[in-house]
Amino acid sequence: MIFNPEETLRTAPDLDTIVIPGGKGLRDSEVTERISDWILTRAKRTRRVAGIGTGIYGLAPTGLLDGRQVTTHWRFASDVAQRFPKLRMGHKRPLVKDGPFYTSSGLAAAIDLSLTFIEEDYGRHVAVAAAQEVATPLTYRSGEKHFSKPLTFDSQPTDRFAELVAWIVRNLHEDLSVNNLARRACMSPSHFNRAFKSVFGSTPADFVENLRLNEAKRRLSTPRSTVYSIAESVGFANADAFRRAFHRRFGAKPRSSLNGFDSNSLAIPSNGKVAAGSPTAEECLQTIS
Repeated sequence: MIFNPEETLRTAPDLDTIVIPGGKGLRDSEVTERISDWILTRAKRTRRVAGIGTGIYGLAPTGLLDGRQVTTHWRFASDVAQRFPKLRMGHKRPLVKDGPFYTSSGLAAAIDLSLTFIEEDYGRHVAVAAAQEVATPLTYRSGEKHFSKPLTFDSQPTDRFAELVAWIVRNLHEDLSVNNLARRACMSPSHFNRAFKSVFGSTPADFVENLRLNEAKRRLSTPRSTVYSIAESVGFANADAFRRAFHRRFGAKPRSSLNGFDSNSLAIPSNGKVAAGSPTAEECLQTIS
């Protein structure tokens, strides 16, 4: 099988997320130099950068990981540590996030990395649903795996909600009122509202606003964005309504995140544990009685 890229390093557009896969070629010094030089030209205008397994060989030479916690495939951990002594290597952890930089131990951990991105961009509910779909547990950055309890409902609203949430994520600019969502789920508005809140722990309106704001914050980090265009693209009626909702949620004005590269906002505790007060999967996904 041959993969032909649509873009080259020279023609690639501005990217929200850069993922560097591992492989034998990346350990070639000439390739490593080209990749690391390219990353340096993109880092300040890219929201997050990740290395999968030996992908760290393309990221470490930039110096961007110096003093940061990282992981990689166990077979190459010693070599990476020797070549780049300023890294804080912890190869027993499958996934490590330090600021806007992510490293994973290998291909299996790449699934954990994908679920982490989904959780950050679309919330824990969507990440749990995605994890269940591929029959894998969510993995916290501490390395602890957690299976959410399977959902059992007598009227199967779960299947409807799984499809509905995927549709919502793709259509944030649409009219996502309770009436429209209930119609799409083939339920009455009152029953839909109760069932949705029982499953996700929040009202449909709060859930939709949360997705819209997370996506808006992601889009604000991309170059040549405007508050007005982003507000419209994620479904807010006007820029003022967007500003008020954004400030209520994040405690800051949207403009403060516009085209920003705020590593502090992406940092996590050094122990890698989920912050106190974060809902568990059981709290997020409850049985409808």
